[in-house]
This record gives sequence, C-alpha cells and structure tokens, in this order.
Amino acid sequence: MKAILSCALLLMAYAVHAADAEDARLLAPLPPAAEVTLRAEMRANLLALNEILGLVAAGKLQEAGQIAEQELGVSAMGKHRNLPFEARPGPHMPPAMHSIGMDGHRAASKFARIAATGDRDGTIAALPSLTGACVSCHYAYRLR
Repeated sequence: MKAILSCALLLMAYAVHAADAEDARLLAPLPPAAEVTLRAEMRANLLALNEILGLVAAGKLQEAGQIAEQELGVSAMGKHRNLPFEARPGPHMPPAMHSIGMDGHRAASKFARIAATGDRDGTIAALPSLTGACVSCHYAYRLR
C-alpha cells in the first residue's frame, strides 16, 4: 500500500511539474565532456543512495555509513581530478551550484559518522540530510 501511495504521489508531482510550460531552473552550461561525467556521477549517486537505504532498512547501519562516505562523502571528492579539464564538472559549475555539491559531500560524511555509531533512530533521522543537497541542486539547476 505504501509503495502504491508513493508512486501516486510521485506521478502527481511529475504532472504538476510537467504542467509548467517553462523550466525556471538556472542553466548551468558545462562542456559536453563535463556534462557526460556529471550525468554518470549522478547515476552512480542514485545507486549509492539506493544501496544505503536498503542497508539502513536491513539494520546494517555501519555498512550504510561506509557506502555513504566512500561514494558520496568528503572521501568521494576529487574523483575526477585525473580527467582532462574539459571533462571535470566542478570547475565549470556556477559557484553556488558547486557549493551545493560540497554541502552534499559534507552532509554524506555527517550521515556516515552517525550511522557508524549504530544509532538506528539517529541514522534514520539523518536520511533527509543525505539527499537534501541533491534535491536543492536538481531543483535549482539544469544542464539543458
């Protein structure tokens, strides 16, 4: 029942958003190679978030924290530094967009520290902060 309700709410949110003829988000033009890199990173982040949620649901909080830190946290910063400059998203982002991304890395590390304690209630309470920067950035910026 919860899954059906969630799907219905998502469809309603999509319909409301699709009804807006104009996308009011700010354009963040990136070089094509940087856009490809960023899109791949966002898909990897979704996989990591899904894994983290599954681990939290299974009570494997420490493992969830490890994934959060490795894949999303401060430890994950700089993973594109060896790519050619045109393929690195960070230097081409508007400063505020880049700042949101940095906030997301810090929030993931904070989540990881909470999860590492084994505090289930605290870990669950920290889940929205894990995705808050994602929501903020995707709500404010677009690439196309």
